[in-house]
Amino acid sequence: MFSKDQILKVLTKVIHPEKGKDIVSLGFISEVETGKDGISITVTPEKSNDPFISSIKSSVTRTIKEVLGPDVIIKEIKVQPRTIVPKHHEKVREVLPGVKNIIAVSSGKGGVGKTTIAVNLAIALARKGYATGLLDADVFGPSVPRMFDAANFHPEVINENGADLIKPLVKYGVKVLSTGFFVNSEDAVVWRGPMASNFLKQLITQGDWGDLDYLLFDLPPGTSDIHLTLVQEVPVTGAIVVSTPQEVAIADAIKGISMFRSEKINVPVLGLVENMSWFTPAELPDNKYFIFGKEGCSLLSSKMNVPLLGQIPLVQSICEGSDNGHPVVLDDSITGNAFMALADKVIDKVNERNKELQPTIKVEINK
Repeated sequence: MFSKDQILKVLTKVIHPEKGKDIVSLGFISEVETGKDGISITVTPEKSNDPFISSIKSSVTRTIKEVLGPDVIIKEIKVQPRTIVPKHHEKVREVLPGVKNIIAVSSGKGGVGKTTIAVNLAIALARKGYATGLLDADVFGPSVPRMFDAANFHPEVINENGADLIKPLVKYGVKVLSTGFFVNSEDAVVWRGPMASNFLKQLITQGDWGDLDYLLFDLPPGTSDIHLTLVQEVPVTGAIVVSTPQEVAIADAIKGISMFRSEKINVPVLGLVENMSWFTPAELPDNKYFIFGKEGCSLLSSKMNVPLLGQIPLVQSICEGSDNGHPVVLDDSITGNAFMALADKVIDKVNERNKELQPTIKVEINK
């Protein structure tokens, strides 16, 4: 049987990713119990929504087994946040005070290229001279870091007027924050809904976004707690729904549009983006093969009275650009120009929406 001191000595090898110190000296280990049935550890983070807790728990398990042997039984790793007395004299920071327009990029189902659209649209807006940010709210499947070739980026946390602010990555003219910057790219993010929602709130309220013309949110597919958290935390200017022409995707896109248009949510839908509209091989640039169906989003546009903002073809360069961190919008190509044209449409629709409709208010949802 191992002693408490032996366990604590092993845990000094576990470093907090943000603070750069071991979790023992940081006071994160409040209790260690050893017995015949295994080791129980209580982790006490400073904040209940510490985004690194999942990776810290994984590191604790891995480190103990590496040092003490693979047969060591870890009965439980319990998380118990510290009780902190609030400082009543501190002012509550206004949420995103310098952001003019908040755009939700959504899709009814996964696999339709929503993140590809969000990334290239954000860069297109920045290339047109607009101050732009992108928040990867797809907490459980963050792929934005890879598309920006920033899988190993870890944000700096600064203190400003007594508040901790997270400095976003700035690349291709876009400010970027993502769950993927805080967890190991090989680790699965296994969080319950409230923890995921709290993490999103932290990126919204503690992100050092500054003054932006557009802040895009790359939402997870479907309709979930994350969507509700977003509309409850900030006034969303409008939503963009991404789909392929395929009937299955169209059916789910209808649900997404209906969610934003529901009485409780009431967020204007700026329009649809049809991705993978047709396949064009590099050696036959003038040919179009409608492998996912034809005019699916055009028909949906008419049916739901939602503008069709753009049609993006399926070409090899999009896939390659997404994988190697060089988004296709950076190139002077047919596809790159399609994204620049999409940005023009989005700008027009946002201006039209702001001229004709009242500002969106944050959603109040009573349980």
